[in-house]
Amino acid sequence: MASLGQIIFWGMIVMIFVAAGLIILILSVSFSVQGLGGSQGTVDSNNKWPIGNLGEDVILSCKFKTSTNSGELTSQVSITWKKKGLSEVVYNYNKGAVQLTEQNPQFKDRTQLFSDAIGGGNASMLLRNVKMKDEGVYYCSVNAPSGSGTASVNLRVAAFSAPKLKWVNTTLTAEGERWFPKPDVLWLDVNDNVLNESETSFFNNSAGITRFISSLQQITLNDSYTCIIQNHLVKAVSRATIKDIEISMRTFFSFPTAAAPPILLPQRHVLAATTSFFLWIYQLTS
Repeated sequence: MASLGQIIFWGMIVMIFVAAGLIILILSVSFSVQGLGGSQGTVDSNNKWPIGNLGEDVILSCKFKTSTNSGELTSQVSITWKKKGLSEVVYNYNKGAVQLTEQNPQFKDRTQLFSDAIGGGNASMLLRNVKMKDEGVYYCSVNAPSGSGTASVNLRVAAFSAPKLKWVNTTLTAEGERWFPKPDVLWLDVNDNVLNESETSFFNNSAGITRFISSLQQITLNDSYTCIIQNHLVKAVSRATIKDIEISMRTFFSFPTAAAPPILLPQRHVLAATTSFFLWIYQLTS
């Protein structure tokens, strides 16, 4: 039978590992918040991982706290948007005046702030006619009477469009005009069972944009079918109902919530936490 001293010893060993694990978890969360948050002070973003559709407009979200309920005077607010890897600014607003003399040519005539909303804490930027090279990390820096700080926004670029559906005899066909990256296409019946009686062809243009034609065979009248088109950035769900000789269709888009890459706790912090606990136990048992 184990002695009282052995029971206490092994009990303390268990406590060491439990406590060390908790400390490491707390430190990991702390570093993750610092590394992933992408914001400092009073500045933040409602959407840190937006997806821009090629050729269309996108809003890069940025907000800041105001010093009063009535907001800030725009003449006291400075907002600068920058893109990682570029020395010139994307957009610069300094105390009521737009200053674009140092703007990167890539963004000429394609950016603007919502001037009427700046006083209320809105520093978001509209980016027009999204291009592939616009993808990357953007930084929104705000200096206002309420404080200053920076928020990061990681813009990802895709191409997506709702498919066109047509029905001929017993075949239902979906055609997608522009998708990037190349998507997967899947058909489901009214009970969400996967249908294997389909055939999909893909065609790429010189810019790498994919067009597809997907045909579902052996469909029946007065029934519903779902075409799912998705890649790692965008998912389109098109539900089609066939009644008599007409097709009614609705398409819904969703965008997977992306998490920033995990921040691993530096090894020195893990070692320090573990060492501290062993030293503590050593002092107790000495």
